[in-house]
Amino acid sequence: MPAIHAAEAGASLRVISKRELASLRYELDEVLQVVQGAYRAVAEGRSANPAKLTVKPPDGRCVAYAMLGRDGDRGTVAVKTSYKHGPEGDKADQRYYTTLSLYDEHTGLPIALMDCSLVGSLRTPAASALIAQACARPGASTALVVGCGVQGTMALPFLVRRLPGLQRLIVHGHHVAGIDAVLSAMHQHHPGRQVEVSHDLRRAAQEADIVVGAAGPASPEAVDASWLRPGALCILVGYGIDRQALHRADWRVATSAEQMQVTGTDLAVDGVLPAINAELPQILVGTQPGRRDDHHRVFAYNSGMVVTDIALGRLMAERALAQGLGREVALW
Repeated sequence: MPAIHAAEAGASLRVISKRELASLRYELDEVLQVVQGAYRAVAEGRSANPAKLTVKPPDGRCVAYAMLGRDGDRGTVAVKTSYKHGPEGDKADQRYYTTLSLYDEHTGLPIALMDCSLVGSLRTPAASALIAQACARPGASTALVVGCGVQGTMALPFLVRRLPGLQRLIVHGHHVAGIDAVLSAMHQHHPGRQVEVSHDLRRAAQEADIVVGAAGPASPEAVDASWLRPGALCILVGYGIDRQALHRADWRVATSAEQMQVTGTDLAVDGVLPAINAELPQILVGTQPGRRDDHHRVFAYNSGMVVTDIALGRLMAERALAQGLGREVALW
């Protein structure tokens, strides 16, 4: 029998926009479950997450990433691309685009081409919450988020979902609109929980059991390693925590040690990154510990793995398709 090409089978591509995806409803728990399941599938060998590719011109005016992966649990193969122009400049002048192309390996047909910003804004803070649950010292009661941009907005809601015993929630940022977004997100997902707005980063860091660095590259402040209390957990998502916190840590965790070698080069000292002690997928299945001692200072590098984008992207794409969102394009 001759091979049937996609065009002969009537295949088309559903393109789903950022605006359409923003209208979807989701629960924090289902996001956490999907992301956790994706990490576990990697650890158990059911999914594949190759290292990302990076291209960047010598003058640093832009940076692009490409990530291929396979979610074995959902039979989904996908490619994520990410492009940022002006990464070191003023935020108002930056241009950022990210997409996810999903394919069903059972039918051999494309599922969707979709904007990936919603998925990214959810899977990263969800991963931070999973890290905190696994790596924070017992009895952790105070969490500080440094930064109030896209990644900082949802950090506290996800943290509280996995660590309901947190008593003090603190945000430190420099943009009024961003602070308002953090407070609004907490009110939406955890009505009645209060968030303190810090104006003294050093004091807030000294009192925190969990510090999430989710600031942008232009952030004027960073948590110094000497400010961290014994037993503190640092989770670096973007910026806002000095690299010495990694080098002086008693225990080091990464979502992917291999990926950290690609995206974490700015943390190196004299070109060297210290060895990672444990990776999140293995921690979640119990083959590696999240920490060794309650008094150890733990540093975790959360770089996001494409398998989590794929798993969450498939969920969002199916929800959008069920609602008739998107536009069919006869690409083939």
